[in-house]
Amino acid sequence: MSAGGSMPPPPNPAGAFPAPRVTLPVGTDILRTYSGAFVCLEILFGGLVWILVASSNVPLPLLQGWVMFVSVIAFFFSLVFLCVFLSGMVTRIDANWNFLDFGYHFVMFVFYFGAFLLEAAATSLHSLHCNVTTNIQPLLNDSQYNINVAATIFAFMTTACYGFSLALALRRWRP
Repeated sequence: MSAGGSMPPPPNPAGAFPAPRVTLPVGTDILRTYSGAFVCLEILFGGLVWILVASSNVPLPLLQGWVMFVSVIAFFFSLVFLCVFLSGMVTRIDANWNFLDFGYHFVMFVFYFGAFLLEAAATSLHSLHCNVTTNIQPLLNDSQYNINVAATIFAFMTTACYGFSLALALRRWRP
């Protein structure tokens, strides 16, 4: 310690942590934006894909297992993402939310696009016959086929919603 001076003041913690960067509104105002509407549609359509694939008794577990995984994970993460914005937690968590929004929607778009292709491939195998013990049956019966067609359509719609959210997030992230 010097003879004429005192200790320097402690650093200001507010100066050490910059404010979070987010351009989306917080609270229920997010539901009035295109991004908020697309996240709600992602949750709705993704939940329908999850329900439809599960109700088809998953006749092709190798293909439809990935579809189930993606739809369940995307459903919960989109729900968490929306809840974080609705609750206002984005203003308390120091992060570049514009980049996190872009990164999340990019990953989910790629995963859901693959899930859509796999679900479409599983649906296209409707007329394929397999040997079950002694009789030959189609791989998908008519009920499973109809459910898989609906799941494919909703998987496409969910993929499109993630694509639109990705485009909006890219616009926010790269001004």
